[in-house]
Amino acid sequence: MAIDGTRLERPSSILGQLRTRKRRLTLAAVTLSVMAGTAVFDQRSSFASGATRDHSEQTISPWGVATGAEWLDDHRRFNPILAGAGVKWLRAFQEWQTVQPNRGTWNWAPSDRLIGDAAANRISLLYPLAYLPPWASADGSTRAFPIKDIQYWRDYVGAIVERYHGTVKNWEIWNEFNGSFAINGNPSIYAELVREASIAAKRIDPSARIGLSVANFDVGFLQRAIEAGAAGHFDFICVHPYEKLDLIEAGGETEFMAMASTLRRMLASHKLDDTLPLWISEVGAVATTEPQSEATQSRLLTKAYILGLASGFEKIFWFEARGPAYHDQADHGLLRTDYSPRPSFVALATLIRLLGDRPTYIGSVRAGADGLGFVFEGRQGFVMAAWNSSEKAAEMTFEAPVLVTRTDGSEAPLNARRPVSLSSAPVFLSRLPDAIVEQAKRSHNLPIQQDSDYSGANAVTLSLRETNRGSGVKQINPQTTKVFEDEGAASRRLDFSVANNEGHYAYFSVSPQFVPWGTRRLQITIAVKRLPGSPTAGFSLDYESQRGYVSAPYREIPSASDWQQLTWTIDDANFVGQWGWHFRINAIASPSEFLIRDVRVARLP
Repeated sequence: MAIDGTRLERPSSILGQLRTRKRRLTLAAVTLSVMAGTAVFDQRSSFASGATRDHSEQTISPWGVATGAEWLDDHRRFNPILAGAGVKWLRAFQEWQTVQPNRGTWNWAPSDRLIGDAAANRISLLYPLAYLPPWASADGSTRAFPIKDIQYWRDYVGAIVERYHGTVKNWEIWNEFNGSFAINGNPSIYAELVREASIAAKRIDPSARIGLSVANFDVGFLQRAIEAGAAGHFDFICVHPYEKLDLIEAGGETEFMAMASTLRRMLASHKLDDTLPLWISEVGAVATTEPQSEATQSRLLTKAYILGLASGFEKIFWFEARGPAYHDQADHGLLRTDYSPRPSFVALATLIRLLGDRPTYIGSVRAGADGLGFVFEGRQGFVMAAWNSSEKAAEMTFEAPVLVTRTDGSEAPLNARRPVSLSSAPVFLSRLPDAIVEQAKRSHNLPIQQDSDYSGANAVTLSLRETNRGSGVKQINPQTTKVFEDEGAASRRLDFSVANNEGHYAYFSVSPQFVPWGTRRLQITIAVKRLPGSPTAGFSLDYESQRGYVSAPYREIPSASDWQQLTWTIDDANFVGQWGWHFRINAIASPSEFLIRDVRVARLP
């Protein structure tokens, strides 16, 4: 039992960091004229009265984009471009310190411009309430807790909701409080922010909706915040599953789609409404100016929206509209530096054109072992988004002619009984035969199964070879290991030469069907062997627990020449994949590399 394991801090170089994720929401310093709140009451009256109130088609739409702080002031330039593509939602906000630079002094001009321009483009706002003004923070910065007086927070929330309640209805509490944007923060402090914001907002606007929010897919933090007092004070949940998106290129669709059911199980376990709306309020992928990189971003965007909608997320926001350029012009933006559209922007516009503002998920269909198809009722009938989740060949044929649309918007008819080849790049198929729609309907409530159903299995396994053979267990980022041949038998060897010490780790995930929310007792067995003639070697087991990622004790691999099985029994598992993996071999303290042959995970009563 590893309940005394050391809690791990977020690593600097794991799955989500393998692809540079440089997202900043720290507002650049700008010079703003400060005005008294009473000086702009005429503008406030239009926001509060509902003169720019959301329209139903606008608010029902799932299509959102988020913007970071660096390009926030360019909203007047990118909002019309987004609106032209059919985007109906923008996640954006002015920081608390901008709106209230000093206690009792209000500067509404920047937020008036932001909200007014969104309304002019018929774009609804998801408005995060963050960060601290220096005069209210613990150390004079904008991130450090505790807040000097919670009344400051109540006053701020009340003032901003009073001003904009005719236009803004959805308020996300903080941005990634469990990440790097709340120094000294904890679930109790966050629960207080949520509770007090809800009370203050709903006192003014009973129709205001409060969003509980978390970086990545940290369900454990959400649970602890709920238990600390947030229960009953939020109306929807927001997640930022960047690490889950990273898994999709390696066939991680099942893991991405399991997020919604995990959240609903968590809510039900706390006797809360498990039908609450779920939002992905940030997700994105970095692209450079290289065509291959931009094509990858386009694929990931398409799959993020399709899988999110198919699994039950109500709204999805791609981060971001126009991204700040880092090295090699790499950023998350849909628009390049010169505001020309990337393939990802065209893919989003194509999605919206085909599916419309009220896409209804019908169900999934399969093409061979790895071909996936997701059927929606769209703007002008039924549409299937299809792709291949592996490198194996897959194709679909139809008994009647269909129309094939690529993510670049190009179209071509496909005759009956002629195959369409599926690759990792999604395609859209419309004018579907009735038989395909009926097949999809029958699978509506079934989880997608990319190889097998593990919900009733007693154990799941993985054999590490040149090509791994998994039954319910996957190796994440196999590049941290290399193939080793020993007397004609293959296994994998940790590769200490991999940059950033990543070769000291081997990462694994378990099928969400086998470890649904609430699975606590597991036994993990790993078959390992020292390299011939090597000195001592060993490792610890890091795993995802109810307290976050923790480390179980280090064990030395016996010096015997045959394979050794090392086993850990844990009773506080919480395998939700916050950072994209569930457990890992941690050989950072090992003097030598060693071989890994098999992994087995068993459920215990």
